[in-house]
Amino acid sequence: MIVRLGYVAMSMELQNASPSQTMTFAQFKRIKDREAAIRKLERIAESNIENCLRLLKHNVGNGVHFFRLSSRLIPLANHEELLDWNYLTPLKEPLKRLGEYLKEHPMRVDFHPDHFVVLNTPDSEILKNAVKTLSMHKALLKGIGIDLEHRCVLHVGGGYDDKEKALEQFIHNWGFISPSIQKMIMLENDDTTFTVKETLYLCEKLGIPMVFDYHHHLANHEEADWRNDWDRIVSTWELSSLPIKMHISSPRSESDFRAHADYVDPEMFLQFLDEIKGTVPEIHCMIEAKQKDAALFQLIKDLRERTSFRFLDPSSFIID
Repeated sequence: MIVRLGYVAMSMELQNASPSQTMTFAQFKRIKDREAAIRKLERIAESNIENCLRLLKHNVGNGVHFFRLSSRLIPLANHEELLDWNYLTPLKEPLKRLGEYLKEHPMRVDFHPDHFVVLNTPDSEILKNAVKTLSMHKALLKGIGIDLEHRCVLHVGGGYDDKEKALEQFIHNWGFISPSIQKMIMLENDDTTFTVKETLYLCEKLGIPMVFDYHHHLANHEEADWRNDWDRIVSTWELSSLPIKMHISSPRSESDFRAHADYVDPEMFLQFLDEIKGTVPEIHCMIEAKQKDAALFQLIKDLRERTSFRFLDPSSFIID
């Protein structure tokens, strides 16, 4: 079984390389000339994309093949006062450079849009805004030249005091979402509302791959033993061209259990790997830790010291 590790959006080792520099709408309005304000937004977006390219090069230099792109590459992209701003045209070349680099150095990349992207809302305005944000992600993927299939991880959404009804609302709303956006989506169990079993219900019913979040499961479950559902989780990936994906993080503390720690507890991760050994040919594990790439490098160091895994490169190994 091949295991590949990835990390989220930012580097702790690469200086001045944030792909999420922003500008508030209040700052935008303070610039008297609207055209000049839009040009400034475009410069920030271009800088974010250039920093993203630097991050991809950093990954290649360190043998990392799995990376989450920032959903904040383009500040104010969906703001209701800026709907006339065609942000993709001035960013066409920088996005193309990202795509060309990824063609030369293949790497799995995807997005995790913000928690306000809720597809099970009963409010049509919130749903409309969620679809608008997903459309922006779709435009970015197309601009970079990445296949849309299974590139956006979402949580199921709100419980709205009746989880069963909220799950059915998701199914109802799904019918109003275009096939191209449906194709992008993966669903993840969350740490407060929808458990593995509830998320699986939607994934199986709608043909959506499920991203298993181990830490979230420990914080929020009906049944502590996730292994009973593992085969079902794996089955949701049967029609995907991508290997199964999961999230790994560790609790910050017993009292602050849901928060992510700076690093990943290697024993916790090894316990998970031991349980799934031999069940899939390949699995991609996204590290959600405060120390980003530093957490990945530390985990690799810990694994090298504790195991006899065969390492394929600095971030991938084989478990026999």
